[in-house]
Formats: sequence, C-alpha cells, structure tokens
Amino acid sequence: MQSIPVDTTRLGVLRCAVAPEPKTTGLDETKTIKRDREGNTIYTVAVMVRQDGRRVSVIEIAVTGEPKGVEEGVEVKVTGLEAFAWAMGDRHGISFRAAAITPVPTATPAAAAPAASGKSGGA
Repeated sequence: MQSIPVDTTRLGVLRCAVAPEPKTTGLDETKTIKRDREGNTIYTVAVMVRQDGRRVSVIEIAVTGEPKGVEEGVEVKVTGLEAFAWAMGDRHGISFRAAAITPVPTATPAAAAPAASGKSGGA
C-alpha cells in the first residue's frame, strides 16, 4: 500500500470532533485493540477539517500512542499526515495516519487584556 503525504497547511482549521479512542479490530464478541509492530496502542481521532467557506469534513486519523490534551472541540495540529488508498472486494476508501496529533496552544487571558491608560481623572 502506497502512502501519500498530505500538506496539512492547506487544510485550514483542524478541530477534534471525537476524542482519541483505542482502535479495535474484529466483531463485537472478538474485538481486540490494534497495536503497532512495537506493541504500542494505536488510537483513532476524528478530526473536523474546515477549509475556505463553511463546508466541514470529518476524517478519522490513526496515530500511535494516546494524544495527550486532545479533547472534543479543541483545535489540533496534525504532524506527518499520510493518506492510504485501500480496496477489499467491492469496498474501497482512503485511510489516514499521522505521526502525532497535538492540541494547539490557546492565547492566555493576560496577553489579551488591554493595557492601563495611565490617565488621571482630575481637573
């Protein structure tokens, strides 16, 4: 399966739609947690992609290890995103994998507060 690198700078705002969950394989009775070659748990994160305009798409991205601080609604940064085309019988699609998914730091309230004017109110 050939990987296709994805330029995340062209995707617009990325926001977590569904918090990280361990990826599972199999049916309900035989579900097992998916692991990479080194035995690390693979997680799935649903990410909303909003480019120009109001259209929003949701993609599920697999990542090794639990992404810390990634919660629903949080803006995220996706590093090393790759797409993979797959086909099984008459089914086909695209899956996504990333090296890391991290929360985007938000501005602190102190930095956004207006500075004091220093004027005195006397006559």
